[in-house]
Amino acid sequence: MSSSDEDVLRFIAASFPSVWALELLLLLKSERRVWEREELIATLRASDLVVSRALDALVSAGLATLEDKGAAYLPVNRDVEACVEQVDNLYRTRPNSVRRVIVSAGTSSANAFADAFKLRRDTGD
Repeated sequence: MSSSDEDVLRFIAASFPSVWALELLLLLKSERRVWEREELIATLRASDLVVSRALDALVSAGLATLEDKGAAYLPVNRDVEACVEQVDNLYRTRPNSVRRVIVSAGTSSANAFADAFKLRRDTGD
């Protein structure tokens, strides 16, 4: 794996909370237009909740925009757009690697969140 691939994998881990979010971004990117929410739900065969959460994540990451009639692919700048191109290429050639990165990043975040609420015994008592 090249250092460029490693950079792309880090971008993936930081930008996509789920494989749904990546699939949604690639759909938006495939036809650069405003997609109505119902279209996204039907095309992805996902629930409204899944699409809403994925859209929120993509907007927060500077990858998409929400408009009155729906959502559209809109990277915040050309560097981000270039990263998305690399993500698209990597996902086409090594989808399992990309999926593993997304899932492991989500697992790490969930574990860190859960660890914050663990009760610890104070040894000083």
